[in-house]
Amino acid sequence: MQFKVKENLSRIQEEIAPYTPNIIAVTKYFDEEAMFAAYQAGMRDFAESRTIEAIEKINRLPADMRKNSTFHFIGHLQSNKVKKTVENFDYIHSVDSLKLAELISQAAKAQGKIQKILLQLNNANEVQKFGFSKEELFNAFAQIQNLENIEIAGLMNMTPLGADDKTLYELFTDVANTKLELEKQFNYPLKELSMGMSQDYKIAAKCGATMLRIGRKLFS
Repeated sequence: MQFKVKENLSRIQEEIAPYTPNIIAVTKYFDEEAMFAAYQAGMRDFAESRTIEAIEKINRLPADMRKNSTFHFIGHLQSNKVKKTVENFDYIHSVDSLKLAELISQAAKAQGKIQKILLQLNNANEVQKFGFSKEELFNAFAQIQNLENIEIAGLMNMTPLGADDKTLYELFTDVANTKLELEKQFNYPLKELSMGMSQDYKIAAKCGATMLRIGRKLFS
């Protein structure tokens, strides 16, 4: 299969200009051939959502590509997969509870690694999605901040399917404002805002996203 990643990437970058967030290739539905095509197009960040399948795929990549790439875990992380996820991923975007953060801290400490994490904010209050409510996030932040071998890189969110532009603007702006509130209240710098996917990346970029998680728009 031929992938037109370079052309698609250029189009996305033009659409979101003058904003320049890091575009992460979501490869969970694509094989290592697609990942290699993205790598050849200049991409270095890859996102997966299933630990075991992702590790198998990553291990089939050329050694230099593995060495020069950054791997992001973006799916719901089960407690029994924490150790392997910490071993293989540079960022975990989907930290949705204090308990999960504690398990990641323990695994990272055992491996002698500082694990970068993002805290998932469910500010649309969708019952079918994981993530902290805003109140839960503020209540848990100090404890997560003090965990060993963890660096809180920022916040992540997922918007409701089919949300209109007004709702998307409100939700993304709310995440950006929440980041600022956390930084001020806890005196802790949060560099990243992981928000925006194939259906809503243009609005996310305007609202301050530093990471866009894009799959089908890159590989179609």
